[in-house]
Amino acid sequence: MPRPEPGDPPREPEPPGSRFTVQNRQRRFAVDPPALAAFLERIAADVAPGDRRGATLRIVSDRNIRALNRRYRDKDRATDVLAFPADPVPAELLSEDEAVYLGDLVVSAETAARQAREAGVELGDEIRVLAVHGYLHLLGYDHERDRGEMVRLERVLRLRHGLARN
Repeated sequence: MPRPEPGDPPREPEPPGSRFTVQNRQRRFAVDPPALAAFLERIAADVAPGDRRGATLRIVSDRNIRALNRRYRDKDRATDVLAFPADPVPAELLSEDEAVYLGDLVVSAETAARQAREAGVELGDEIRVLAVHGYLHLLGYDHERDRGEMVRLERVLRLRHGLARN
């Protein structure tokens, strides 16, 4: 996973009790980490009520996501979102009040900004769309193999949460 770069902004606090950590690791575009964490909480409550698992969302540059895409997927280009599921923890190793960590999401702010312009939407909305897409991957959805289930769920979530992108 990407390490903080020299001069990275300090971590912003997440909403109290949030299962989601949002880190802004780029400086070109303004993002609101606490609002993104709260948004992911709402999506999690909608998609998987009672599921206490959380994740980290990192907002990075094209350069950073390209390096990750090259290293982990052998694709030497920037992409919009990557999802890195954590290794599952056997249930018997957890106490009742412990939550399992789902994994890490990485979104390129630069690619999201280009896609937002092309779609005629706000950058914040595009980042939320990408966060939903990555979160569903962490939950095990796979749009390449599931006969449209993930695409349909994403469409429902976008409508339900006010994200107009098609």
